[in-house]
Amino acid sequence: MKAVVYDKYGPPEVVRAADVAKPVPRDGEVLIRVHAAAVNPLDCMTLGKPYTLRLMTGLLRPRTTRLGVDVAGVVEAAGRGVTRFRPGDRVFGFCVRDPLARGAAAWACQGSLAEYACAPEPALAAVPGNVTFEQAAAVPVAAVTALQGLRDKGRVRAGQKVLVNGAAGGVGTCAVQIARALGAEVTGVCSARNAGLVRSIGADRVIDYAREDFTEDRDTYDVVFDLVSNRPLGACRRVLKPGGTYIAAGGQGSRWFLGLIARPVMMLALSRFTSQKLVVYLARPDQEDLAAIAGLMAAGKLAPVIGRRYGLNEASDALRYLQQKHAQGKVVVDLGK
Repeated sequence: MKAVVYDKYGPPEVVRAADVAKPVPRDGEVLIRVHAAAVNPLDCMTLGKPYTLRLMTGLLRPRTTRLGVDVAGVVEAAGRGVTRFRPGDRVFGFCVRDPLARGAAAWACQGSLAEYACAPEPALAAVPGNVTFEQAAAVPVAAVTALQGLRDKGRVRAGQKVLVNGAAGGVGTCAVQIARALGAEVTGVCSARNAGLVRSIGADRVIDYAREDFTEDRDTYDVVFDLVSNRPLGACRRVLKPGGTYIAAGGQGSRWFLGLIARPVMMLALSRFTSQKLVVYLARPDQEDLAAIAGLMAAGKLAPVIGRRYGLNEASDALRYLQQKHAQGKVVVDLGK
């Protein structure tokens, strides 16, 4: 079968489609004939940056040579102990080794960018009948990140005001819709070219970051969901209500360890001296949350935004586009393309 692989760190050109052995499901896993997958910042670790992450991924060469976590397709076979799914079922979810692992280890991928992939039963949910495989592949990481951030960390409820910084990206487009589904009034920060999109998915107000600094806004918010971290933390706190919650779920990144941890350390230190809650978190694969996302899609409350589509042989182009950090919605790899 064909699968996307890489065997050294470097730019997207190190990624290629190659012939590999078809995987065999282990106990508790299903084998999926992949119809669509999506690329995420997780897949950009092909760069080997920040360098300190190589302590987990391999110092000189990557230990895992496959890419892709988001997956949607049809169950081909089920391993021993699988009870919820059978061959022919339409499923979507996380192509990971162990969704119950702690911290970053839960995101060790099994390679959804392939014609066939294995995934643990607890990492999957059924695709709603009104949802395409492409749409289903676009939501696992992005929508679960948004749901866990807003619902669990921000405790967003009806009548609150939520600002999403980075509202046009993969997580941002999900966050705008999930915040609305939770009953919040939503302000989205994005570029002028994406303003119409962000309004169309439910934002009550849109701020063009090129013309207006949201941290100078007269309005204040119960929750600031920051997917970009491109403004100083102190400035972000100015638009946060007393007792409000600032959630950092993304950022500019750095190839150095200090750049990676500086903001979380600052947030931890400031949390001791303010009534505002300053939260940084890592989302976790969760079957119940996948089912909740499926319910939102089935009800028409979450419409995945797909910015670009690529074929399996174009995976390096998909990563190159994602690394430019201006992707609109999700970048999907269509196995039928």
